[in-house]
Amino acid sequence: MMYTLEQLRGFVAVAEELHFGRAAMRLRMTQPPLSRQIRKLESVVGVQLLERDNRHVELTPAGEAFLTEARRILSIAEAASDLAQRVHFGARGLIRLGFTATAAFGVLGHMLNRLEDRLPDVQVELFEMVTREQVAALAGEDLDLGLARPPFDPELFDSLLLYREALLLAVPAGHRLTALGRPAQADDLAAEPLIFHSQQRARYFYDLVVSTVPLAQERVVHSVSQVLTMLWLVSAGRGIAFVPASATMNNIPGVEYVPLASHQPEPVELHLLWSRHSRNPALGRVLHALRNDHPER
Repeated sequence: MMYTLEQLRGFVAVAEELHFGRAAMRLRMTQPPLSRQIRKLESVVGVQLLERDNRHVELTPAGEAFLTEARRILSIAEAASDLAQRVHFGARGLIRLGFTATAAFGVLGHMLNRLEDRLPDVQVELFEMVTREQVAALAGEDLDLGLARPPFDPELFDSLLLYREALLLAVPAGHRLTALGRPAQADDLAAEPLIFHSQQRARYFYDLVVSTVPLAQERVVHSVSQVLTMLWLVSAGRGIAFVPASATMNNIPGVEYVPLASHQPEPVELHLLWSRHSRNPALGRVLHALRNDHPER
């Protein structure tokens, strides 16, 4: 048989008050059941913890030692209960966040700083994935949140638009397009080798560029999935590329940027994405914190 938390609380109260009557009042109980708790506790422990008579109560040496451990056990038990409640209500927990490489250029760091400030007990694990991989991971509950590009299935996912940005041309330094003095148009690109987004792994940007600028596909010399790879290829003189404005934060040497004529000034969107069926209790708190920075537009 093991002792109970009620017995430990009773013992600590008597040990601190050194008086059964005051300890009983502190515990909001009568003295006889408190006395029975102490006797049962001593029986389980196998030693006498208190010396008592009609006039006074004192701790035995064994009682002194046991008091320290009793306080520690009660502290752990109370902390466990508090932790369970905090996790249940989302104050503490784990959020698995997927992000595209371009999202790391600016938004990701700001988001992590805000969460650390507002929800310091929520741990965030990061996973770099293209949007297609994020959508699959969210549907399979391997991720809780994504920083991803549209479109999304509205029946499975909810989303929050974080920001829009322009689509630019990344060109080798000194390229003739940098001297246009105006946004580049499709005719200006007719003879240029193109570094293009992969139709399979970067479908959002592929579709966006194709719908923005009519281009001859035979001019495509490389198809890649990551913007950073595109920039290094541009730096090496392999061609020109269509990149989001946030790509300029990479400061890749030998690359300049040219505005692109478009019917929509900021066509590139980044969304916060999550499953409508998520069972993670921390998700609601995280979304509330992030919505304060990014109200729906």
